[in-house]
Amino acid sequence: MRNLRFWSHVGVRLPIVQAPMVGVSNPTLAAAVSNAGALGSIGLGASTPEQARTLIRQTSALTDRPFNVNLFCHAPARFDDARNTAWLAHLAPWFAEFDAVPPSALREIYTSFLDDRAMLDVLLAERPRVVSFHFGVPEPHWIEQLRGAGIVTLGCATTLQEARWLEDAGIDAIVAQGYEAGGHRGVFDDSPNQDQALGLFALLRVLTTKLSLPVIAAGGIMDGAGIDAALALGACGAQLGTAFILCPESSATPQHRAALASAKAHDTRVTRYLSGRPARGLVNRLYLEGSSEPLPQAAEYPLAYDAAKALHAAAVLKGSHEFAAQWAGQGAPLARAMPAAQLIQTLADEMGEVSALASLP
Repeated sequence: MRNLRFWSHVGVRLPIVQAPMVGVSNPTLAAAVSNAGALGSIGLGASTPEQARTLIRQTSALTDRPFNVNLFCHAPARFDDARNTAWLAHLAPWFAEFDAVPPSALREIYTSFLDDRAMLDVLLAERPRVVSFHFGVPEPHWIEQLRGAGIVTLGCATTLQEARWLEDAGIDAIVAQGYEAGGHRGVFDDSPNQDQALGLFALLRVLTTKLSLPVIAAGGIMDGAGIDAALALGACGAQLGTAFILCPESSATPQHRAALASAKAHDTRVTRYLSGRPARGLVNRLYLEGSSEPLPQAAEYPLAYDAAKALHAAAVLKGSHEFAAQWAGQGAPLARAMPAAQLIQTLADEMGEVSALASLP
């Protein structure tokens, strides 16, 4: 009923996925998670094909267990000059605050997998056990080629319609991303007011009752009780991201770690002004939703991210981290600082405790 056999097919002992967080996940973290019996992940959305090959090989050198690699499937940028110019003009006073000037032009810093045949060739050659997709889904014939190479595919959905598109494309399992989740929303259409903002419980029940594919729950899950709750609602497993940020193996910055361990963890919000796409994190000066002043539309993704990274770099030179992208989900106050293997064992023990308590008369 919960499709737990999916994990034996993948070759993973525990129904736990460490989320593929670009900038936080890395081969060391992914391998530690996989070696502990769960599914470790690395994010390749910001990588070139050759960088991706290197990261996959580095991970493979650290574990002989299955791991997941994640690709971005966003629509390639359209380069709306008027929109981009207006956004850079809006940011100009902040750049001036740090004795810097905005970029003269914005770059498409992340290539969409939809437009990257060379990346597909790397996957087919390196054959990671699992490949997952965010922001959309590639053409079915690409999915078929991955399946032919023995690769299991996962696709992120925030609505039933997105899940059905993934199912129609031949994806093996769905990652149901609730609004509680940290990092970028997986919405296929990132136009303003298109996000249905479904919480995990509602989304999970809709997907598990309407689809036959295995569904992995993601969003706000931080401990074994949360994993057990997801399983009780029909999920085959759970994907946790924020829970791994404080692991010593993660690539999170000292500032990100300190913020997550502080009172700031109690205030996570969704903004599109950092990257051009909605994403949840710890609030900084670029979280402009609710501003009383009229705001131009942010530059499109990932062009807005290029501007935000330039602004952050200028601020850091002056000792400020007030524009850093510190992604985190609503469960952030529950983050624990421990090695990844210890965290996996703790999660497994907590799942057992919850299950045992539930069976008491």
